[in-house]
Amino acid sequence: MAGSVHEQLLILISTPFYIIIIGLELLLSHLQHRKLYSWKDTVSNIYLMLLNAGIDLGFRVVYVAVYVYLYNHKIVSWETGISYWVLLLLAEDFLYYWLHRFDHEIRLFWAVHVTHHSSELMNFSVGFRSSVFQPLYRFIYFMPLAWLGFRPLDILFIYSATQIWGIFVHTELIKKMGWLEYIMVTPSHHRVHHASNPKYLDKNMGMFLIVWDQLFGTFQPELPDEEYQEKKYGLTTTPDSKSPVSLVFHEWQQIGKDLSQKELNWKDKWNYLFGPPGWSHDGSRQTSRELLEKENELTVGG
Repeated sequence: MAGSVHEQLLILISTPFYIIIIGLELLLSHLQHRKLYSWKDTVSNIYLMLLNAGIDLGFRVVYVAVYVYLYNHKIVSWETGISYWVLLLLAEDFLYYWLHRFDHEIRLFWAVHVTHHSSELMNFSVGFRSSVFQPLYRFIYFMPLAWLGFRPLDILFIYSATQIWGIFVHTELIKKMGWLEYIMVTPSHHRVHHASNPKYLDKNMGMFLIVWDQLFGTFQPELPDEEYQEKKYGLTTTPDSKSPVSLVFHEWQQIGKDLSQKELNWKDKWNYLFGPPGWSHDGSRQTSRELLEKENELTVGG
């Protein structure tokens, strides 16, 4: 029950914090004559957040029950203290890194996560642009934590706490954060993550700590525009429609079209579902790796 109380306190504390930072960003955007916000984009962010929150709330009884069952069969017992919370933070952030990475590298999960990357802007409200159906499977990644003796509500609390930082890093107004750049995910790192330039695709997957990206080869620092190219946010291919339904389901609709092609074999169908986004049996589209290779070839050739 303590974890639930802590989570409620987080919501009470963070809500006015979000309002303040979004208000300040809006003000600075206006004063600096920068178009960091649009009404349509912000409304879309709120719409996706509410859909995600509704699914999460409705499905919570299921995944909490799974955590409780695993916790009741735990193989380790912990004394609550600093080491407990530090280990839980590190373990949960590590598992989130793989959740996020697989969301980018497996098309079936990218079809869920794509909504978060569909904005062509970068501001604090984009942090609320949720992967709508992720609550239906996200809990699976954190199941080992309950089995290892971390209390279910503490798992939810740490996830909510790191989410606060995950929203804070969605901004263009904070450039670099000194020594924190080597340890934590910063706005600079996350701008790279949201950019659709080939060198930036599928990079900087961490939520709280950047060390996982450094360890597993997905780290990419933000480069000056004059050294590489100006960042372009959003998807490599813009959907035909940005209606509320298409915003959530456009990648699923494309998967349906891909799978309905008559000339496909079972391997092709598997790759359209579980291969990397952008994979195509006839080479008509390109994955992030292929886009980067093509860019490198043009650079060398130039």
